[in-house]
Formats: sequence, structure tokens, C-alpha cells
Amino acid sequence: MAEDVPRRQPTLDAVAELAGVSRSVASRALNNAPHVSRAKRDAVERAVRQLGYVPNPTARALATRQTGAAALVVSGEDPSIFADPFFAQVIVGASQALDEADLHLMLCLAASARGRKRVEELFRSKGADGVMMMALREDDPLPGMAQEAGMPVVFGGRPVGPAPRWYVDVDNVGGAREATEYLVSRGRTRVAAICGRLDTEAGRARYRGYRDALLAAGLDPLPPQEGDFTEPSGAAATAVLLADHPDVDGVFAANDNMAAGALRTLRSAGRAVPADVAVVGFDDLTVAQVADPPLTTVHQPITALGREMARMLVNVISGQDPTPLILPTRLVTRSSA
Repeated sequence: MAEDVPRRQPTLDAVAELAGVSRSVASRALNNAPHVSRAKRDAVERAVRQLGYVPNPTARALATRQTGAAALVVSGEDPSIFADPFFAQVIVGASQALDEADLHLMLCLAASARGRKRVEELFRSKGADGVMMMALREDDPLPGMAQEAGMPVVFGGRPVGPAPRWYVDVDNVGGAREATEYLVSRGRTRVAAICGRLDTEAGRARYRGYRDALLAAGLDPLPPQEGDFTEPSGAAATAVLLADHPDVDGVFAANDNMAAGALRTLRSAGRAVPADVAVVGFDDLTVAQVADPPLTTVHQPITALGREMARMLVNVISGQDPTPLILPTRLVTRSSA
């Protein structure tokens, strides 16, 4: 007589699949953790009964330490940064993905000493299951704090330096190159760049794309005029640019806010756009559509950036090891170039 084959014990993954939820949601539901809807708890309980699932005591102990929250940490001091259209769209995308996983979103500012201390306390107390970090500058202490605390971290936009293990970014170099190539194709030969902060990877990468496009066309790149991604900084950088290079006939601004500032200064200086100076931005925010004239710009999928960043973090929290993700950009042509 053939020996009886031992029946395999059902797994948490099988419970999650039958219940139609993620593994992390199934784990939290079984351990009465917060931020799990009643409908999903009921679905998990039905799956447990149907499969005869018995939780592993060790896994159960780990699951009960989960907080049911993920933090978005931005290296900025002004709370109004979360009202900026860029970060607002990131938050929408991240919230959507975290809601699917029944995780609560926490927002943290961490540029000031007080803000960094609060975030460090969050890390040390394991007040969140994982962290998303954005707007980091060179030598920012935040990644080191998270690593020391053993927190799972996903970066929104690569930080300066060696590539981290988990990040979601957009094709900054390719988008800036396409924007500059477009200006050259329109007959512009003295094209300048208003960069974002050069202690950020986005600022550096977008200047590289600008420079590469001009060199490929046999034209000389101008030294970068640095801004801080705000409209006033774009206006100020353009004023300096016009004083140093009055023959400029094209401007690539590393985001739409700075491009809007460039339009304001050009108008004040009596330069017609695009007849005298063509302008291209980056982001494709609402300001690009309502600018006068409407901005030609590089569209980046900002909501998708937030959503994919959060999805990656959920996968990391669940014990997976996802690969970094680069999202594509595309040029949107309007009247400014």
C-alpha cells in the first residue's frame, strides 16, 4: 500500500490570495492590527476557515509589531511644501497605493534640526513600518538615520551619490535632453539652463541632459544658473542670465515654477516669448497650462511616481526585494517655444 502523502499546511500567501488582499493586509487582519477595513478582515477570516490555516507563532509575533503606517519624509522646512502641485500629486499617488494595502500615510518635514529630531525619533521607535524619502540634498543625514534604525526605505528620486537599493525616479536626463533638442530644432543657438539645486540629483541630472544635447549639436553649453525650484528663484536666475548673456535666445528651466519666473523676467525686460527667447519647462504642472504664453514642457508622471514609490515600499515591507524603477517622460509642446 502506498504511504499517505502528508498534507501541506496552507500558507499566509494562500490566505491572502483567497481573500483577495495583499499578504501584509492578511497578516495585519490576523493579528488585529490597525488600519484594516471590516470587509477585508471578514474576507481573511473566511479564507482562514476555508483553508484551515494555522498562523506560525514566530511570524505572528513579527506581524504584531507592525504599525499599519508608512511615512513620507520630505527634506523641507516649510509646511506649505505639501501644497506645492508637485508634492500634492505625489501624495495623491502614494495615498492611493497605501490605501490599497490598508496602510496609513504620515507626512513629515525634516530639514530643520527640530524636524530631523522628530523623524529620528520616529525611526528609533519604529513608529512606521517603512519610509519614503524625497527632496534629499547631498550629504543629507536622513538616509543614514533610517539605515541605523533598520527601517525599510524607498526613495522618490535618486539621492546624490551611489544608487540606493530601492528607488523610483523619472528619466531626468532624457527629459532635459529632449527639451533642449527641441529648442535647438527651433533654430535656437544660445540656449541657457536654469537648474534646480545642484546639491540634488534631479538638478544635476537635468543639467546633464541639457549639456549633452548642446554638445551633440555642436553648440556651447552656458554655465548653469541655479535656482531652488521656486518661481522667484527662476525670475532671479533669468535676470542674472540676461545681464551675463544678453544674446540668449532659448531657456530650459528645470521645472515649471522656475520657467514661470523666467517668463515674468523676460516680459519685464521687454523680451518677447517665443519670438526673442523660447522657454521650455519640466513637470507639466497646471502652471504650465495657465502661463502667458502657455509653456512647452517635459511631462513627468508625478502621480505615478508617488503611487509606484508606495507600492515598492509595500513590497519591501512584505519581505520582497523589488528592483529600482525609472518612469518615462515626454515633451508637451505649447506656445512658449
